[in-house]
This record gives sequence, structure tokens and C-alpha cells, in this order.
Amino acid sequence: MKIVILKDELLGSDSKWKLACDKRNLDYEVVDLATHNWYETILLLNPDILLLKPSGLTAPYKEMFDERLSILVDENKLFCYPSLKEVKLYENKKFFSYWLKANNIPHPKTFIFYYQKEAIEFVQKNKEYPIVVKTNIGASGSGVQIVKDKESLLQYVNDTFNGKGSNKRIGPSLKKGKWIRRGFNLILRPNKLRERIEVYESRAKDIQKDFVLFQEYIAHDFEWRAVRIGESYFAHKKMPLNDKTSGSLLKDYSAPPLHVLDFVKKITSEHQLDSVAIDMFEKEDGYLINEIQCIFGQSDNYQMKVDDKTGRYIFVDNSWIFEEGSFNENENYDLRLEHAINKYRS
Repeated sequence: MKIVILKDELLGSDSKWKLACDKRNLDYEVVDLATHNWYETILLLNPDILLLKPSGLTAPYKEMFDERLSILVDENKLFCYPSLKEVKLYENKKFFSYWLKANNIPHPKTFIFYYQKEAIEFVQKNKEYPIVVKTNIGASGSGVQIVKDKESLLQYVNDTFNGKGSNKRIGPSLKKGKWIRRGFNLILRPNKLRERIEVYESRAKDIQKDFVLFQEYIAHDFEWRAVRIGESYFAHKKMPLNDKTSGSLLKDYSAPPLHVLDFVKKITSEHQLDSVAIDMFEKEDGYLINEIQCIFGQSDNYQMKVDDKTGRYIFVDNSWIFEEGSFNENENYDLRLEHAINKYRS
């Protein structure tokens, strides 16, 4: 089996896939999709599987990655993992909102404006505060702000359209706490420090100027993070910090109710999404999907606990069965690789 890993723009972004492949003694090559001869290189390698680390950091690189991957998959019929659909939904909040609306999937109301005049008219009429503003790309809450009044929202609109742009958080989030320990850990790991500096530099250059994206604020005590990779399911609660759960790193690993898994299984099965994390708010009448990501961070080496035991759920004979074990090591890349191989062979 020949495998090609398509990395993103960051140093070391291929390391988790490489480790997963090394554990299975698989033959692989790494290709940077941004190189000028990407197409010829990949066709010459003739891979069975493309393992992806899609870009989710800057708009130009995200656009490039999705365009070139679309050619490889749609025109050359190469098999990729995660899927092309999952990659397109990843870190593209505009496209994601259109997709949710087109498929009648419950989600917070979202408003996107390319004309400054329309955005200002919305601000003048809007009476619901706080409201969430987001950049199109921005992982770990880096492009998310909660705006609490009309004047601040109007300032945000004018800054975006008049040249200043909408910036993401550039440096580390000091609101997470333990920043001295986190900084010391980075000093002890120079490769990780270089990667983090790359992220901050890229964020600083990627300024959104042409549109604004507003989202209804959903009051919540927590947000569900549910994961499906193949037939393995996981779920835990993301707890808020300063009104935001994205990037807070605060978790509640109490056993998830099975109706959470039922909802995730239904959505992912109906829309052929089998390698994703879904972030969603719980309401009295159901769930609102906030994000779907094919690649996501993991601060612990597990995604779920039931009766204080780590493990996963699988669906067998119309019932959920809990299996104790370690299924999320190497930030889920081992599990992803197993699923990718099984999917390719099926």
C-alpha cells in the first residue's frame, strides 16, 4: 500500500500521520501541496491513499488546499482521508453555514454580509445582544469575539470594511490560565515553540477585510464535543471560560447520555461524515450544531470516560455498547489511519 501525506503550511504538521504510519510499518511520502509541481509529484507517486492535514490557519492556504485537493479527488479519482466534503466543511465558516442551511440542520442563526451598507442596516435593526462575530478561519476561538452592544458591533463592521480588518487573536490566550507553565513547556520543546511562533505570524498576516460574519449568541453552561471516527464514537462536555468554550481546554468527562450519540450518528450517517468532531449546544428541544471539524485539537489522551473508565461507544444490534480502552492516542491519528485503510479496502 502506497501512502502520500499532504501536509499543511506548518512545520511538523505531518508528524502525527508519520507516527501512525511508522507504527504500522507502512510506506509513505510527504508532499507539500503548496509546491509548484504538486500535481506531477503526486501522480508520479500514484498513491492508494492520500492522508490529509488540511490547512485551517489562513484564507489563502485554505483556498489553495481545497482547490488542489478537489482536482485530485474529483478529476483524478484519488482516495483521500478525511474526505473532500469533510475538508471543505473544515475551517470555512461561511461555506459551513450555507451547508447547514441547505440541509436543514439545526444551528445558531448566522448572518454574512459582503456589503458594508447591509451590515450596518443589520446592526441598526438588531436588538439581540450579545452577538458573536467570527472570522471565517480561526481555530481554538482565535477569531471569535462576543460583542455586547450596538456601538461595538458598528465599530467592528467599519473596521472590517474600511481597511483595518478583522483580526484573530495572534498570541497565546492568557485567559486559559497556567500560562507560565505553558510557556515553560514550550521553551523545553523548541520544535513546538517554533511551530507556535509560525501560527502567530500567520494569524497576524491573515486579516479579513471583505465581509463580516455574525452568529446568534446561545447562552450555554457547556458545549458538547462529540467525535465519530469510523464506527467509534466519543463525547464529552467543553466547559466555558469567559463565555467561550472554544479553546478553553476545560472538560467535563462525565458519561454522555446516549441521545447525544444518537443525534451524532444520525447526522453523520445521513451526510456521509465519518471522521469528524461535532461541537453543539444542547437545548430543551434538541441540539444546535456550532462546528464540524475533521481535524481537531486534543489536550488529553482520551475523548471520553464512562464510570471513570476511558473508552469508546460502538453501535451493535441497534444498541450502544461501551468498550473500555485507549482509542485516542496520538491525537486520534492511529484510529484515523485504521479507519482510512478499512475504508479504502471496502
